[in-house]
Amino acid sequence: MVNKPRRRKQGGHGRTYLVLGIILVLVVASVSYAYAVGFGPFNRQSTSTTTTVPLFYARINTTLGSFEVELFNSAAPKTVANFVSLVDSGFYTNLTWHRIEKGFVIQVGDPTTKNGGGNRSTWGESSSPTQIPFENTPYDNYIGYLAMASTAQGVGGTSQFFINLANNTNLDGSYAVFGKVIGNGMSVVDVISNVPTEPVVTGGITIDEPKTPVLINSITMINQP
Repeated sequence: MVNKPRRRKQGGHGRTYLVLGIILVLVVASVSYAYAVGFGPFNRQSTSTTTTVPLFYARINTTLGSFEVELFNSAAPKTVANFVSLVDSGFYTNLTWHRIEKGFVIQVGDPTTKNGGGNRSTWGESSSPTQIPFENTPYDNYIGYLAMASTAQGVGGTSQFFINLANNTNLDGSYAVFGKVIGNGMSVVDVISNVPTEPVVTGGITIDEPKTPVLINSITMINQP
């Protein structure tokens, strides 16, 4: 005798498929809801995601007060990286603002000026041994903007940098602008720019040097101003 298929079994399979289908729909709906409320594993709001805040600001502490600067990391990554490296090493600690020319710039970064010492006729001639390439950023040498000093226009810098005291647009495209003074920081910069100076011949040029050294006590990187 040939066994015939049983209708009850067919009905049983149908119910099974129906139950599985309902379960699948519920699972999909649950997953969709989880993503919608932010519990998905790839959702940016997931608690498993961590965000590192980049250090784009620095606080410059001087003997005449402190001020903060914003660094243009996107426009001048090599220049900013070099600056941050020098800051982290303590390179700028107790260096003198060796060039203070009212209406032009204040400049710092010569290691031989530490604690106001060294030979004043050679201030501004030395720097760190690390040379970085010139980065022509889209920023101008406006009042309050920081730029790297160098031995010639368009040549990469090392450690010396200056803060513009005027809109020195004639320097644009020649010295890498990598930051700016923010907040009320220019009030401190202006105090530094107004200290008594005297002309000194150094490196074949005459610059105005402070009669009483103004020092950088320290520079620290901060997450926000």
